Amino acid sequence: MNANNAILVFHSLLRWVILLLAAAALFRSYTGWRNKKEYNKQDNLTSLFFMIAVDIQLLMGLIMYFVTSDMVKAFRANMATAMHESSQRFWVVEHFFGMMIGITFIHIGRMASKKAATDEAKHKKQFIFFLIGILIIIATIPWPGMAAGRGLLPNF
Repeated sequence: MNANNAILVFHSLLRWVILLLAAAALFRSYTGWRNKKEYNKQDNLTSLFFMIAVDIQLLMGLIMYFVTSDMVKAFRANMATAMHESSQRFWVVEHFFGMMIGITFIHIGRMASKKAATDEAKHKKQFIFFLIGILIIIATIPWPGMAAGRGLLPNF
């Protein structure tokens, strides 16, 4: 397995970890907000691990986008063609920018919750920003059936 394949497999598997951590963080923040619970150490750790996982995913994606992926390099070399071909446009523009925007919302949510004055506000801000971020991320994952779709699990 070459370096690009190893990174791609890791990137593909980490998506599932991120979706599980997102579900946990969203559940904790929603129930904390609605039930007016204290924002505790477990809430903080869940959101921290979620953010760390998306940051690692971003790093792997950037390495592929700019260094190891011959496919993306070829698409970027001929942007005029890539913009007219939906699967190429997905990899060069939609996936890249969708993920960047989603991850930005997750970071904003974590920062906003840390700066909020009350526990209820911490949970609420985190829930809203995390939800927006993960919905954008889900929308730009290459799901099976899409023009640029990939399998649910990587080919080893």
